Amino acid sequence: MAASRIELLQQMPIFGAIAADTVEFLLAAAPVVEVPRGGYFFREGEPGHGMFVLERGSVTISKSWQQHELLIRRLAQGDCFGEMALLDLFPRSASVRADVDCSAIELTSANLYRVFERDVEQFALIQMNIAREMSRRLRITDDLLFRASMGDVPETPERLLRR
Repeated sequence: MAASRIELLQQMPIFGAIAADTVEFLLAAAPVVEVPRGGYFFREGEPGHGMFVLERGSVTISKSWQQHELLIRRLAQGDCFGEMALLDLFPRSASVRADVDCSAIELTSANLYRVFERDVEQFALIQMNIAREMSRRLRITDDLLFRASMGDVPETPERLLRR
């Protein structure tokens, strides 16, 4: 197992304070997904099966609205996306497109269940970290929504070309 992958995950908030042997165990069953420039990791509305940790490249997260793809955010190496699928089992809420050739580690519910069977404390810590990251993102969104409802209109989202 490449030490760089273990280090990459341990530097992320979701895997903060997770033991190296647990991260190595988690990665052992996690495939690496390659997506070429312009390809999609997933599209809005598709079933969600897991999250991705971007090992190489950059992606654009977008949402459809009135026949347009609107930019939500851009992510780079070391960022994660799709983590909501690990908790809520709902369809994808946005699309993630590769800006350049990308490589990402895919972590599924089955991967996490293996951790649960091996070490409940480490599993619980990962789940708490995922919830904290989702809460952090929700707070940002709540703030933007509140400001918009008070008349502080945010910058118009960038429209993306449909591919």
